[in-house]
Amino acid sequence: MRPRTMLWLVAAVIAATGAADAHHSFAGTYHEEDSMTIEGELVQFMYRNPHSFVHVIVPGGNGETERWSIEWGGVAQLNREGVDRFTLKPGETVRITGAPSRSVETDRRLLMRGIERLADCWTWGGQVD
Repeated sequence: MRPRTMLWLVAAVIAATGAADAHHSFAGTYHEEDSMTIEGELVQFMYRNPHSFVHVIVPGGNGETERWSIEWGGVAQLNREGVDRFTLKPGETVRITGAPSRSVETDRRLLMRGIERLADCWTWGGQVD
């Protein structure tokens, strides 16, 4: 193999490997040093990659309800920690603690730090990968 071809091949392998390991930082989206807790009715559990999401309806301060989106780990991480697509069901009441979004006033998002299903006190706590 010619040296120039070999150089391009090595560069392509390095570029592909770097892209596969790349991951965004949560710091641009969430105030990771802060924490807040919400409680409400689970309306959707999106068990997927790269991150799962939990959607919860929470009573607002003015009597109206607010829909919150909570970002959680991917399928592989949650499986390792005993969570599967059947763990949470719509209609369950949950208490969630998480890092608030940098624009929480408008987009009602959290990065999951902990969740408790109030009916049976099942809990998960940890760090989202």
